[in-house]
Amino acid sequence: MSRKVFDKLTSLGGVALVVVLLVAGGLLAWGHSYTNSSVRNQLVGQQIYFPTAAVLKTATRNNTGEIQARMLPYLDQYAGQQVLTGAQAEAYADHFIAYHLAVMPYGGVYSKVSGALMAAKPGSANAASLATLQDTVFKGTTLRGLLLEAYGFSKIGSIMLFGAIASFIGAAILALLVALGFSHASRTAEEEKLFARAGLLVEEPTPVA
Repeated sequence: MSRKVFDKLTSLGGVALVVVLLVAGGLLAWGHSYTNSSVRNQLVGQQIYFPTAAVLKTATRNNTGEIQARMLPYLDQYAGQQVLTGAQAEAYADHFIAYHLAVMPYGGVYSKVSGALMAAKPGSANAASLATLQDTVFKGTTLRGLLLEAYGFSKIGSIMLFGAIASFIGAAILALLVALGFSHASRTAEEEKLFARAGLLVEEPTPVA
């Protein structure tokens, strides 16, 4: 095979890979945009807001009140803002709702509260109290789960963005190599063999008459 043909074939293969990388990058970029848009649209309707800066200043040190000191490192940066992003959803779910659940009876674990309710005497004051607690824990756990799901999808969107960037960078580098390949092919003589320059060309035997 001549060196010129080899250069053209490898360069054409590079062109195909460039197209694949560009398509992949475009799809990943679209996926990132769609995921972030979906997360935001879902969160907008919930109308969840972080406590304001004034409220956060009332934090208690014993980690039992509505606003607890251990929440501040995670909530201060979002004070008064509406929950609209995956990062905000994660902060609200894991460092606000989860802390409130943790200080409730039975650690705010729904299965434990439900078990205690089933074991309580029907119609008793304890059963009524546990029923109220069960409803509160259920709502809190459900909301926390939905927020963390939004956070999970936002992380997938971020990974898609990094994948898109990597694909576009790879396509740019490969496109440069393809251009160099075609340039080299244009400057190579038709008769030049693939391994001639390396001294590896094996001459074909002369046929015996």
